[in-house]
Amino acid sequence: MKKIVILGCENSHADTFLAFIRDVEEFKNIEVLGIYSDESDATERLSKEFGVKIMSSYDEFAGQVDGVIITARHGDNHYKYAKPYIKYGVPMFIDKPVTVTEEDAINFMRECRDNGVRLTGGSSLKHVEEVQQLKKDVLNNVGGKTIGGFMRAPISLDNEYGGFFFYSEHLSAMVTEAFGTYPKSVKAIRNGDVVNVSFIYDNYVINSVYAELNYYYYVSRQSEEGFTQATFPIDETSKCFYVEFSEFVRLLNGGEQKYSYKDFISPVFILNAIYRSLNSGNEEIIKDYEL
Repeated sequence: MKKIVILGCENSHADTFLAFIRDVEEFKNIEVLGIYSDESDATERLSKEFGVKIMSSYDEFAGQVDGVIITARHGDNHYKYAKPYIKYGVPMFIDKPVTVTEEDAINFMRECRDNGVRLTGGSSLKHVEEVQQLKKDVLNNVGGKTIGGFMRAPISLDNEYGGFFFYSEHLSAMVTEAFGTYPKSVKAIRNGDVVNVSFIYDNYVINSVYAELNYYYYVSRQSEEGFTQATFPIDETSKCFYVEFSEFVRLLNGGEQKYSYKDFISPVFILNAIYRSLNSGNEEIIKDYEL
């Protein structure tokens, strides 16, 4: 049996992953030793539904598990929750955003790298089939080279989980998974409950709309010879959640991580550039960084 803990389980990922472990045969070799959240109602509900132990502290099982899932709603908690487990080198699933600050992201990844921690996580929307198809089209120049694109996803601007940073990685992850991990810069403008962001690459610009708590998802790519587009729902049955959990299980079973440590934290730098642009009104360069 592979023993894990789930930390920050106020996020709906905890429900989904616990249901996978309980109901899906291929995951029956995973045992959840405990769950932790600063929000006691979340742990009490999950403990009642899934029969899992409520941990007295987030570090209670440090050195006793084979892997860690961190799904705290506030990204500032992710590094804190991971820290007691890092020295044991166990694989981790880190939900979006990896951290809120760029400094924390760099320190987090340096510790993980130096201790051989293999990582997965981030936004589940990068696993959506429509996003993956766009990625293939970009790489293969389907319909000629890419000349632009447009994407849309929800945002939550007023919340207690980091404000802008709480939900914003979903759209940026769709953009960067399909069109490239490192845009050069971004330009963001807020108009009421809508935020428009241009992701500026060397050879094209991907425009996008964040709509406040409007759960509508749209992706498109413009090529020399035409365009492709798709809309898709995201709910508890969406395949992307199975894909991301399977990726964590692959690491539990000894697999190598898919993304480099630098690439894994790239969303933190992109989101901070968007946030700076919202405040400055200017195009903002996405900072480079070394690990």
